[in-house]
Amino acid sequence: MSLEQFKLAQKYADLQQQYLDRHTQVIDQGVTPLVQRHGKTLINFSSNDYLGLVSHQAITAATVDYLKQHGIGAGAAHLVTGHHTIHEQLEQRLAQITGYPKAMLFSTGYMANMGVIDALMGNLSDSKDGIIYQDRLNHASLLDGGRLSCAKLRRYPHLDINQLNAWLNQDSSAQKLIVTDQIFSMDGTEAPLHDLIKTAEQHQAALMIDDAHGFGLRTQPLPKVDIYMGTLGKAIGTFGAFVAGSELLINYLKSRARTFVYTTATPPLIAAATLAALDVIAKEPWRQLKLQQHIGRLRSALMGQGWQLLPSQSAIQPIIVGNAEDTLALSAKLLEQGILVSAIRPPTVPRGTSRLRITLSAAHTDEHISQLISALARVCHQLA
Repeated sequence: MSLEQFKLAQKYADLQQQYLDRHTQVIDQGVTPLVQRHGKTLINFSSNDYLGLVSHQAITAATVDYLKQHGIGAGAAHLVTGHHTIHEQLEQRLAQITGYPKAMLFSTGYMANMGVIDALMGNLSDSKDGIIYQDRLNHASLLDGGRLSCAKLRRYPHLDINQLNAWLNQDSSAQKLIVTDQIFSMDGTEAPLHDLIKTAEQHQAALMIDDAHGFGLRTQPLPKVDIYMGTLGKAIGTFGAFVAGSELLINYLKSRARTFVYTTATPPLIAAATLAALDVIAKEPWRQLKLQQHIGRLRSALMGQGWQLLPSQSAIQPIIVGNAEDTLALSAKLLEQGILVSAIRPPTVPRGTSRLRITLSAAHTDEHISQLISALARVCHQLA
């Protein structure tokens, strides 16, 4: 047996030369707003814990209570004996919150996106001649779902509804699926949902949105689409994902979404934690307000410092740097000042657009934001 045929040594050396190799960053303790790493306390601006719920006492208490009564694992796949009463309660709650007739749980957002797209457009369906239209900056899970399905995949320029309409005008296939992130994970920009809904209706296409970075952050649900996917490991602070839609859609997916059918259900205690988190969000609306205040303050300060920002009004605030080497260097300079901000490089983002990806949380204090702004000002001064 040998791995030499894959030329891994040369491939990895090439990654290192381009500053594109990656390493896990071990956190000793904490999530948001502070973490301990290698004995040093850092302000964490690289977490998706947008509402600061990961360490909330009420959620922890609900999880521990369930653990003591019921244990940890689900024991089987959802379709065997792994679907517990608490799972069912959570699915009903998620359907109610999003305003759809029915919802179903998936182990991860990646599995949800892969499973849904393949079930609708893949080899198990009659959609081999269908076309999937995706925003060019969609998350990898959406793109991989399209590739897995073996249906034709067309990627329109980011947010370019005109190009999407032009392609749809030429499309005579019977089955058309438009797929988009709602908030784009590396840009923070938001899809023009009303225009997409109008486009889908005009061309009799189905519309699927991935709201991983938006679910839980809005006071009002989005307009309805055919397929809604949300995650639970970001603003909700727990783990997993769900898909919401019509009763027919969910019933079909439970029979045909391979990433649901052929995997063990998530631990029921995660469902208990998620229900508690949804209660906290309903009872503590100040969290969304605090997050919006942080976003406005940071954007104003960074524009004043001259950084290249993207038009994001979300908790994701990228600073475009350009090449991977410079981006890593800037991240390291911030780390020296006790600020943890991830350097995002290709292939996660297009070449030439490496960036510092700042993510904000309601758990950050005003002083944390001040320290971030001051640290970026010092770095900016060093570059001048």
